[in-house]
Amino acid sequence: MKVYIETFGCTFNQADSQIMAGMLHENHAQIVHTLEEADVVIINTCYVKHPTEQKVITRIQRIQKHFPEKKLIVGGCMVEIDPDKLARIAPDAGWIGPHQLKKAHEVVKSSLKGEVARETGFSREIKVGLPKMRLNKLIHIIQICEGCLGRCTYCCTRFARGRLQSYPIQMIKEEARQALEDGCVEIQLTAQDTAAFGKDTGESLSDLIKEVSSLEGDFRIRVGMMHPNNMLDDIPGLIEAFQSEKVYKFLHIPIQSGNDQVLQHMRRGHSVDEFKEIVDIFRTEIPEISIATDIIVAYPTEDDAAFQDTCNLLKEIMPDFIHLSKYKPRHRAESSAWGELAHEVVKKRSKIIDQIKSEITHLDNLKLIGTQQEVLIVEKGSKGGWIARTNSYKPVIVPEGEIGTFTEVEIMDATSTYLKANK
Repeated sequence: MKVYIETFGCTFNQADSQIMAGMLHENHAQIVHTLEEADVVIINTCYVKHPTEQKVITRIQRIQKHFPEKKLIVGGCMVEIDPDKLARIAPDAGWIGPHQLKKAHEVVKSSLKGEVARETGFSREIKVGLPKMRLNKLIHIIQICEGCLGRCTYCCTRFARGRLQSYPIQMIKEEARQALEDGCVEIQLTAQDTAAFGKDTGESLSDLIKEVSSLEGDFRIRVGMMHPNNMLDDIPGLIEAFQSEKVYKFLHIPIQSGNDQVLQHMRRGHSVDEFKEIVDIFRTEIPEISIATDIIVAYPTEDDAAFQDTCNLLKEIMPDFIHLSKYKPRHRAESSAWGELAHEVVKKRSKIIDQIKSEITHLDNLKLIGTQQEVLIVEKGSKGGWIARTNSYKPVIVPEGEIGTFTEVEIMDATSTYLKANK
């Protein structure tokens, strides 16, 4: 049987797809790279944002319309968050919930027999150590925990991923060791909130990073998104962990709003000043650190003054990466009962943040022109050249190179989204 897996969403979801592919491969399924080749199509869904939900639904409907002979299976967060809608748009599709990946082969076999198999619900099975099929042979994703400790009022993902379950450090370290032995040069530690790691087991993210960093070899570790509230009791340990030469100097720490009252309405559990303190400490101790943050614009309780606070905060801290989302109600999320701001307001505020984002990131990247940077070449560029990452995880286009190698380059030009180098 030939199976095609299409993935929407975050790095964690990509790892889920790699596990499904690995499990299916072990059971003699052939994983193919195009939908046309496949007997069975698995759509691994993301439901975190409204635009992504619409893309997922459109994709499912198009496959049913244009490829009715294909057996369709839907996985990912939509299965647990909005099963009623999924049942309406794809009544004959099989389901694989995000906690049921080990049953992927059973669902596929049932689909090929003309049966509708649906494996859903929560489990406490550990995803570390399961077989994976990597898309990029040099980058290995490890899920360090699943679920979170948060109760954010805008979020529906927590209804799919559940409460926090951290995985054992030694199991994570062993999976990383095996990946490095296979030739990987980048280890990505991912979770819904990496800073929550160990809060349920008495361990800490900083200890985990140090353990993975202790492995032999020349490689880099990318640490995924951290909730500020869960970082506060481990700042010294995290600083020490990030100072390792094997850890990308890249800190993804979402703020969502620059206004304390809106943060309270979001139930984020921290203040703007606490966020700024974390950023200041990291920049003081690790001057080359890149800061990435997330902003939700036009939250239901965001008035003009609160929005201006967000603009002022971005201009003050000048993040290297800004991920912008326009607020939209999400299924089962508490804030969905609070209404929405007028479309014109959403559009205007989004445009303003976009302008601030472009100005900040472009100016920041321009400062690197003329500098020498050590980069790791990670993949071939879609428009020629090669994509590399600096030690601060900034993307660099290099004209020539070999994937998986470290090299010194000179930065010759910069845009708001990437750097250009000339070896």
